[in-house]
Amino acid sequence: MKKKPEIILSSLDADRLYALLESLPKNSVPGIEELEQELNRAEIVEPTKMPQDIVTMNSIVRFFVESTKQEFELTLVYPKDMDSNGKNISILAPVGSAMLGLAIGDEIEWPKPGGGTLKVRITEILYQPERSGDYQR
Repeated sequence: MKKKPEIILSSLDADRLYALLESLPKNSVPGIEELEQELNRAEIVEPTKMPQDIVTMNSIVRFFVESTKQEFELTLVYPKDMDSNGKNISILAPVGSAMLGLAIGDEIEWPKPGGGTLKVRITEILYQPERSGDYQR
């Protein structure tokens, strides 16, 4: 079994995500258990101490797909902030919880439509709230 990369979360994100989990009925949404596992294994730091190369909630992240040499960008959001623009991913989606706390250069497997997976690498964090001093997002 492949070892998961270490992850870092801000205490603010952790508090908000634990509150989100507590507000949801058990087994009501796929991905709750995965998110809880990620939260439980994370190193928690104060928002002002968050490294600038880490994916946090509301970060805009650029990914690179090795097999196609293509890039794409997504914003990691809370379920209430999802919309139909195709540029957001919910923290409750398995890929959303998998990318939380990762660093630039880390790789994750992304499900392909129709089955299978793609290996994608985080190449840049275009926006991170903590880096911008925005702790209300």
